Amino acid sequence: MSHYKTTLPDEAATQALGKSLAHTLVPGLVIFLHGDLGAGKTALTRAMIHAAGFTGNVKSPTYTLAEPYQVKIRSQTTTIMHFDLYRMLSAEEFLDAGFREEFNASNICIVEWPEKADGVLPEPDLNVFLSVAGDGREVELQALSAKGIACLASLQFAPNL
Repeated sequence: MSHYKTTLPDEAATQALGKSLAHTLVPGLVIFLHGDLGAGKTALTRAMIHAAGFTGNVKSPTYTLAEPYQVKIRSQTTTIMHFDLYRMLSAEEFLDAGFREEFNASNICIVEWPEKADGVLPEPDLNVFLSVAGDGREVELQALSAKGIACLASLQFAPNL
């Protein structure tokens, strides 16, 4: 499967999707999150990071641009790097900060506002598009690589349960 689309009726469904996605994470995976302010990008990421085993506070990296979280994925310690590029003024800021080095075979990188670093980010394995729909959210996941396809193929999610 290379494409998945559904409606998330409430915040609990967004959290449930994050938990389901956490079970599909593998080291080296790159996920781009797209959506307007308030679309649920950080809420989805927070749910993924907690479900991956991180027990501390998961904060939005709006001002720090990046936050690392140590988790165990299939008994292997790995780092989930959560990037929020909303406040970046240019793609060069991303390079100057040395963030490109975090995109490697060991880390999982989740990027909010990837368009702010267009041209310098590596291609994502998975694009996640979120939009407000009444009290809920529309979500679309697009796999763009073999890792992304494997992620969606193993996704077990039913938003209305």
